[in-house]
Amino acid sequence: MNDFRIPVGDWADAAVDWLTSNLSGLFGVIADVLRWLFDLAQLAFATPPFWVVILVLAAVAFFAKSWKLALATIIGLLLIVGMNQWDQAMATIALVVVASLIATVIAIPLGIWAARSGTVSTALRPVLDFMQTMPAFVYLLPAVLLFRVGVVPGIVATIVFAAAPGVRFTELGIRQVDREVVEAGHAFGATPGRILRQVQLPLALPTIMAGINQLIMLSLSMVVIAGMVGAPGLGQPVVQSLQSVNIGLGAEAGLSVVILAMYLDRVTSALGDRAPVSRALKVRAAED
Repeated sequence: MNDFRIPVGDWADAAVDWLTSNLSGLFGVIADVLRWLFDLAQLAFATPPFWVVILVLAAVAFFAKSWKLALATIIGLLLIVGMNQWDQAMATIALVVVASLIATVIAIPLGIWAARSGTVSTALRPVLDFMQTMPAFVYLLPAVLLFRVGVVPGIVATIVFAAAPGVRFTELGIRQVDREVVEAGHAFGATPGRILRQVQLPLALPTIMAGINQLIMLSLSMVVIAGMVGAPGLGQPVVQSLQSVNIGLGAEAGLSVVILAMYLDRVTSALGDRAPVSRALKVRAAED
């Protein structure tokens, strides 16, 4: 048998060792910022009485879509309260909010850059392929080595895992904008920045919102997996149920995750449908 071996694992170990030895101060600052953001988000969701949070989330569902979604939100969240998973669910939402916001802030500018530059698009494509196909558990290993156990490695791994669809959908949405519309903006003397803000981004908004929807769903799935490294939220009871073969606890935690996922999916999809461009396209399709 051939003894030849490419030491990719050794290179990865050396890279992590170099990072921990030379950039520990930077990682400490990042950890403090992420921990502060999580504490702030958890304070917003966990401090008020549960019925206040339920009413607020139901109001968001009502204004985003309909009273039916608001009613379903109230029923689903009351079920979470009844299963005694409320505190864990609020910690999960706090993690998803922090990770999704940071991933969105990273993904949308990268998607815009890739849409405006073929070189950047070509360079990003294999990186995004790597991010989307790498098993989720693998992201936890370097995150734990760099940030130890707890909430921070969970947030970091979630950001890396979830950002890819945001970049892809943003690039796709801007590239799909009609060239004639963009050329008309140039003909009227609009600057590239103004065309981006007033033409391309509004027209690409439905596609960008679809990317954000996928980003949030991936964040929620990764937050649960992050419970294996001590991240708070519904991932912890899921891990406990696996370790103790507690079917009841696993069913309650799993159902709570499903309820949160359905709420976040319906609300973000509804917000995308409420975009002025999206409504105009639907009216035009109906007329045709």
